[in-house]
Amino acid sequence: MGQRIHFVVDPQGWCCMGLIIFIWLYNTIFIPKVILFPHYEEGNISVVAVLCYYFCSLFCIASLFRASVADPGKLPENPKIPITELEHWELCNKCNMMRPKRSHHCSRCGHCVRRMDHHCPWINNCVGEDNHWLFLQLCFYTQILSSYTLILDFCHYYYFLPLKKENWDVFVFRHELALLRISAFMGLIILSGISRLFYTQLMGIFTDTTSIEKMSNCCEDISRPRKPWQQTFSEVFGTHWKILWFIPFRQRQPLRVPYHFASHV
Repeated sequence: MGQRIHFVVDPQGWCCMGLIIFIWLYNTIFIPKVILFPHYEEGNISVVAVLCYYFCSLFCIASLFRASVADPGKLPENPKIPITELEHWELCNKCNMMRPKRSHHCSRCGHCVRRMDHHCPWINNCVGEDNHWLFLQLCFYTQILSSYTLILDFCHYYYFLPLKKENWDVFVFRHELALLRISAFMGLIILSGISRLFYTQLMGIFTDTTSIEKMSNCCEDISRPRKPWQQTFSEVFGTHWKILWFIPFRQRQPLRVPYHFASHV
């Protein structure tokens, strides 16, 4: 099943996402130029370290763009509701449309989203049933890339052997310390923020509860029986194959067939 393109017109979201892309570009350009390539040429690191950095960078930006443009679960204007499912739907008091339970109306996007977790300005999109898995991948690979960058910054000054030849780029050579300090500062900020967000997202999946439900202390689902964590993760990622949970270059096949399934176990 193909995934619909969803584009949110929001200047604030564009600015936030632009900042994330700038940080990604900064580290993807300068870290290899200042650390990876010079130390690889002098035999201090292997080609595997270089390739791993670029793979992490690729997976990070791929999950960012896909989470940003993926349809989070926007409801159609005139949904066809089976009679047997009617009791599990409700009327939105903001857009006056019928929606499945556990859906939420996003005031920034202007429509209801199935099993909406929150609206994230950093991806300029809602995080809902259909793109939650991409948002989790983004958090995961951002942590990996930030940690890898911080480790390289540290090793460049305290572990690797000094470079024997000067960098051919005069600007980079003269401002090497400043460039790496900026990289380390951004890495620490991103890592600390994303780690906390990633933890809350994982706890939400373990308890089968969205961030909006936690903030509103919702209600009828608190006492429901808990599912095994493998089942809740499989429903979010759309597959029982755990190795595919880490791959952003695929299409998600929803396993949560009935809209009311999670709240009426």
